[in-house]
Amino acid sequence: MAHTDERQVVATNRKARHEYYIDDTLEAGLVLRGTEVKALRLGRASLVDGWVSFDGGEAYLEGVHIPEYSQGTWTNHAPRRKRKLLLHRDQIRKWEAKTREAGITVVPLRLYFVAGRAKVEIALARGKREWDKRQALRERQDALEAQRAMRSRNYR
Repeated sequence: MAHTDERQVVATNRKARHEYYIDDTLEAGLVLRGTEVKALRLGRASLVDGWVSFDGGEAYLEGVHIPEYSQGTWTNHAPRRKRKLLLHRDQIRKWEAKTREAGITVVPLRLYFVAGRAKVEIALARGKREWDKRQALRERQDALEAQRAMRSRNYR
C-alpha cells in the first residue's frame, strides 16, 4: 500500500493565531519516543503552552503536552519533556538570529502525521497587543454577521 501525502492532524494551536502575528512558517520533524508516537496516534496532544528554544545550534520544542500512553509501562515518557526538532542547520541559524530581535518568538501551530512521520508546523511570530486582539475579534464578528444577513436575505 502506497503512502499518501495526506496530513492527519493531531493538534492545532488556535490560540497562537489570536495571540501573535504569524510572519513565516516551517515544517519540522520531531524526535519522539515510542510511547509518545502511540499517544499521538490516539489524537492526544496540546500545543497551547508550547514554544521553540534554540540551544547549541539545535532547536527544541518545549511546553508541549503529550500525555502518557495508557498501555505504557515503566518506559513511558514525561508529558512535557523537551523534544528535539529536526531542521537544517541553515534554517536553525536563520530563525535563531530572528528570535534575537525584540518581540519575536517561535511557536508551534499544528502537530500532524505525514506518511507515518510526526511533523510540527512552527511559526515565526510577533506578539499582538490587547487592542489588536480586540480589533481582530470585532472584524471576525462583523464578517460573520454580514454573512448571516446575506444568507437570510437570499433565502427569502
